[in-house]
Amino acid sequence: MNYLQAEKISKSYREQSLFESLSLSIDKNQKIALIARNGAGKSTLLRILSGVEEPDAGAVNTMQGLRIGFLLQDPELFDHLDVLGQVLYSLPQFSAAIKNYEEAMSGDDHDRMDLAIREMDHLNAWDCETRIQEVLHKLKITDLSQKVGELSGGQRKRIALAAVLVPQPDLLILDEPTNHLDLDMIEWLEEYLGQSHITVLMVTHDRYFLDRVCTEILELTDKILIRYRGNYEVFLDKRRDRMELDQRQTDKASNLMKKELEWV
Repeated sequence: MNYLQAEKISKSYREQSLFESLSLSIDKNQKIALIARNGAGKSTLLRILSGVEEPDAGAVNTMQGLRIGFLLQDPELFDHLDVLGQVLYSLPQFSAAIKNYEEAMSGDDHDRMDLAIREMDHLNAWDCETRIQEVLHKLKITDLSQKVGELSGGQRKRIALAAVLVPQPDLLILDEPTNHLDLDMIEWLEEYLGQSHITVLMVTHDRYFLDRVCTEILELTDKILIRYRGNYEVFLDKRRDRMELDQRQTDKASNLMKKELEWV
């Protein structure tokens, strides 16, 4: 089942082209890592695919009703909210569904109650606060009443990660998810993302984590995308083979040009 299709998308900043006419697809249950040198446009591409930013050209189409969870590399949080309030604020659909259900419970409008129940079922929101507590506990955030403004940068990133994981979206798009995580947290996240039903596209500098979770690699190089089937170790082997082939073809073309010039 196809979740997302990007067709010939391009993006430039300050007259510098990051990528041109990129096309890619993401299908259900795929676990993909995006790799590129720093400054090549990885985070920008994630923002475009998640719908946060528009491409200069091309289009991104998603399956109808697709729910995307996007973790920014530097998420913006509200210092005046407490931890629980921040996570709930990041989940407006859940908060609205819970509020509608609680209000319907206090009245006698059966149609409204039926609608509220269906919405809670659709979002799987019945145990939302319990899931928030469980995920935050795994990420070693235990004081849900603490103000966000009192937290460290690492704790703030973990709260943002929890807000992305709790609603169990169809597609996870994660920008550096292991930043500020200790070994126990990384192992838990690795196990979570490794579940067969999870679909994820990620950028990470943690090569060990990437190797354990992802089964496909997208390399953004020279403004184009090259797809490799396999984990990071397989990617390294295939990339080396491709570069050697490119070099042989370049040498062959150079030798041919040299011979042609000798005849001029």
